[in-house]
Amino acid sequence: MRGRTRTTAGGRRSVGRFVGSLALVATLAACGGGGAPAASSSTVASTAGLGRVTTASDGVQQVTIQTQDNYVFSPARFTVAPGKVRLTVVNAATQYTHAFRFSAGKGPEPISAQIPVLAPGQRQTIEFTAQKPGDYRFECSFHTQLGQFGTMTVRG
Repeated sequence: MRGRTRTTAGGRRSVGRFVGSLALVATLAACGGGGAPAASSSTVASTAGLGRVTTASDGVQQVTIQTQDNYVFSPARFTVAPGKVRLTVVNAATQYTHAFRFSAGKGPEPISAQIPVLAPGQRQTIEFTAQKPGDYRFECSFHTQLGQFGTMTVRG
């Protein structure tokens, strides 16, 4: 066999280095994500208390929901009082990017606050005011065809 001069041990070392290099490149590529996240987002830290509405020291209602690789919001329903709301959406997915918006024409009044892109492992917070009682449907704009919807109810 002409051109083969490596020994078995040397070949194993070369293959080991090659595989190790590939693993490092894959790890770095997965962490990259195409740039720094927006200022209003951060990495997923904790999802305790999902769907529980609390009141912050500034008087704003706060609630956190989650989305993941199964195309559902958890919880898919939550209820707030009329007034200002601070909503945090956590993308606990490992594969899929999601979004969040209130469905146009599917609530008592329009709510324009939205999260256009939420990469795996990110969380973002939006604030809005919902005065009119009723049900407000929300959705992942990327996955409406897969039925990724939820409902925010404003008490009367």
